[in-house]
Amino acid sequence: MAELHVYNFSFQNLSQKNMSFTQVFQHIKRFMEKDRNGSYKLMFGTDSQVHSSYTRFITGIVIHCETKGAWACIRKVIIPRKMMNLHERISYETTLTEEVVSMFSEEKKEELINIILSNIYKGASFSIEGHIDIGSERKNKTKIFVNEMVSRMESLGIEPKIKPESFVASSYANRYTK
Repeated sequence: MAELHVYNFSFQNLSQKNMSFTQVFQHIKRFMEKDRNGSYKLMFGTDSQVHSSYTRFITGIVIHCETKGAWACIRKVIIPRKMMNLHERISYETTLTEEVVSMFSEEKKEELINIILSNIYKGASFSIEGHIDIGSERKNKTKIFVNEMVSRMESLGIEPKIKPESFVASSYANRYTK
């Protein structure tokens, strides 16, 4: 339990630990520069897991190209208490996603768009998605939060995705919450 960090502003993946946001951004740029004709999606999403004395939140960042695969990393935040209220937890997941999305300033987004801009007419594209770990199906306990959380993603100017399309939150980030 010695590694209990309330806030963690570093990122990691299977091959690199303690990456700064600047390093993450450079990885994304290099990934996109490999294929300037690519169809890219920059996706963000957070999932959480309540443990015995803390709640672990994992925010994933994934840059995906249909023809070239993906590069991804996570950011871990630990809250030193059991966060049992579902609305509080879903809202905080959304807040952490918003926080990482906000690191991508208009200038940074423009840098990424400029990588593929001259190839738009050849099929290149770039979009940004916010993956929310909620669903609208009748059996889903989180359905009452869909409008609120979707509105929050839309207010950032990014396309919201909910289950079953929110795989960055519900699959990728989820893997690291255990």
